[in-house]
Amino acid sequence: MNAEFIMALEAIAKEKNIDKDVLLEAVEAALVTAFKKDYGANQQVRAEINRETGAYHLLVSKEVVEDVISPQTEISLEEARKYSEKYEIGDIAEYDVTPSSYGRIAAQTAKQVVVQRIREAERDQVYSRFAHLEHELVSGVVRRTEKRNIIVEIDQFETVITPDEQVPGETYQPGERIKLYVAEVKKTTKGPRVVVSRSRAGLVKRLFEAEVPEVRDGIVEIKSISRDAGSRTKMAVWSSNESVDPIGACVGNHGARVQAVMDELRGEKIDIIKYSDDPVEYIKESLNPAKVFSVEVNEEEKSCHVVVPEFQLSLAIGKKGQNACLAAKLTGWKIDIQSQPDDEGTDAE
Repeated sequence: MNAEFIMALEAIAKEKNIDKDVLLEAVEAALVTAFKKDYGANQQVRAEINRETGAYHLLVSKEVVEDVISPQTEISLEEARKYSEKYEIGDIAEYDVTPSSYGRIAAQTAKQVVVQRIREAERDQVYSRFAHLEHELVSGVVRRTEKRNIIVEIDQFETVITPDEQVPGETYQPGERIKLYVAEVKKTTKGPRVVVSRSRAGLVKRLFEAEVPEVRDGIVEIKSISRDAGSRTKMAVWSSNESVDPIGACVGNHGARVQAVMDELRGEKIDIIKYSDDPVEYIKESLNPAKVFSVEVNEEEKSCHVVVPEFQLSLAIGKKGQNACLAAKLTGWKIDIQSQPDDEGTDAE
């Protein structure tokens, strides 16, 4: 290693936005490891690289004793004084033990360490860039399809939309820009893992925050969302301001706001209902568009018995049970739906 090595290291550090001293300290640690592997693991040794010239030295520390019992950690007074006349019994002698044959090993070690540290630093930078985006909405560009995985690029970083995070029936073309929900960001041995999704309910919530100022400002709160991705979503909203209609705010003038979200979700239907602290009212609303005669709740089991007009039963349950299932997920209540003839019930309104 020489001054050219230091200059090259400085250039790499600047390009990769890594502290040069961090790289040099890593090289010093690697040189120590290599030395201990060759000359004994019990020795107290440190490496020192000149920050200007690139010259390096391996310095070993040993206790000065009268009778040497452990040569790896002890040195005789006579031997110590070959390095300095100042040493006395009990002192710690430090002296240069750099092997003459270590030039090639040092250069190889330095290269390996620098490459490894650059890789680690780049991974850390990617993690730092995405960690604060967890549970947020991002924009990505579709690059290609690999088997059933969709490769997307987000801010010059490629990640994967796995099949379970995709919406059934959605197709993607290379170069297409799509909105994604960042479900998880975590460190792994292979680098940062950024899990993005098109199918999670969080995507719907973030899309409404982007489209509806009242939601973004916290005036209208999205209390709960249940989603059958690609088909239908139910969303319960509530307003902290009595003068603001939470449903109207989310729907927008002539339905413009909800339509913008539906367009991003490629036509997925969205039912927006008003949240209520009263479970009876909340469950009734959750089964929209079906009308409900009555709701009997069991607080202990968090279950309910719902009665609907006979002609509304199929609407309340929905195709393949979708409406009832989404209502149950939305409210957190188990819902049992039964019907009775219209003239035996009382209109829910």
